[in-house]
Amino acid sequence: KTGAQKICGDMGLEVAFEKVGGFDPVAFDEGCVNAVRNATERLGYSHRNIISGAGHDACWVNQVAPTAMIMCPCVDGLSHNEAEDISKDWATAGANVLFHAVVETAVITE
Repeated sequence: KTGAQKICGDMGLEVAFEKVGGFDPVAFDEGCVNAVRNATERLGYSHRNIISGAGHDACWVNQVAPTAMIMCPCVDGLSHNEAEDISKDWATAGANVLFHAVVETAVITE
């Protein structure tokens, strides 16, 4: 926002911003996030923290249970689109991360 205002100001233009929708940011459970991060590192996959603007079900589940999200890359970077596609390798990697993160956080009782 500040950058756009500066560029427009330098050009003698005006710019206005209006929020027309959206959700408040959701902070996911650090324990769950760490379990996902640990799983990706153990499995040798690349990872990074991201801020997603998508209103996933996990945002609502997070209100009643510890939650995190695992995002997998999509072909050509297209996500939430009819042309979205994912390779079997990427889907397998995401499922492996989920499995290992769940096992790490599971509480075993006898």
